[in-house]
Amino acid sequence: MLEKNMQDKFSWNPAPASGIHMQMVEANGQSFEVATAGEGKKLALCLHGFPELNHSWRHQMPMLAEMGYRVWAPNLRGYGGSSRPEGIESYRLNILVQDIAALIDASGAEDVTLIAHDWGAIIAWHFAILSIRPLTRLVIMNVPHPKCAQREMKHWYQLRKSWYIFFFQIPSLPEWLFGMNGAERIKQAFTKMAVDKSRFPDAELQIYADAASRPGALRAMINYYRALLRTKDVREIGDAMVDIPTLMIWGEEDLAIDIRCTDGTDQWVPDLELHRLPGVSHWVQQEAPEKVNAILRKWLSA
Repeated sequence: MLEKNMQDKFSWNPAPASGIHMQMVEANGQSFEVATAGEGKKLALCLHGFPELNHSWRHQMPMLAEMGYRVWAPNLRGYGGSSRPEGIESYRLNILVQDIAALIDASGAEDVTLIAHDWGAIIAWHFAILSIRPLTRLVIMNVPHPKCAQREMKHWYQLRKSWYIFFFQIPSLPEWLFGMNGAERIKQAFTKMAVDKSRFPDAELQIYADAASRPGALRAMINYYRALLRTKDVREIGDAMVDIPTLMIWGEEDLAIDIRCTDGTDQWVPDLELHRLPGVSHWVQQEAPEKVNAILRKWLSA
């Protein structure tokens, strides 16, 4: 671990009462801005999505720490104060999972629960399927198992919802559009999709907009999608089985991913518990933190 240079700025400043602290961690040749909480031998590693930050886990981290977990929530490569390597190849899945492996190694933990949402969940599925490192439990929020995703992408109803993935393949234009007016469209990604918009006050959204406005950040963030379609990593997953206890939490009002993507998950995940939350959007852990935390607490305590 490295001390943060005093002249640098973290992406956000947790409230002292939250018990969350920010630090830099070196892993896989990159520097990661990591929000941490709690102590103990059990690690809860929380992976955020697009266009978020580790800030998206601010409601879950204190509870997990209270349960006896040491909680790490890194900003993934390209996000916030973490390293931003150049090139699309740097954001392919087979490299992203090595970041997670290196972070686990840096933590020294032997008991690891991986908790993930959106792009973090794409990485988490890949990590668990390929058994990159042993996991005790897996928690996935609003992203389907890759085999279910491949099946549903053959249908127009999901292709239509996934239009942005194809738009992001265009060079430079997505970065320009999302970066306009102080990255206002980053804020709109939350407010236009959220059901309970009161959960996303402007002060919280500004944290995401400011991080996306850092030099090179939007290109890095969008390169995840470019690498996803331009490499075979997501399809080269063998039998795609996940043999550890897995919890899925799904906000039913997800405008980007159809609820039918959850159908048949137990074919590849035998030890599966699925919770569907009506009236909740894609941003499930931020929009319904009380419900999500109650589900997490009960499942992790079982």
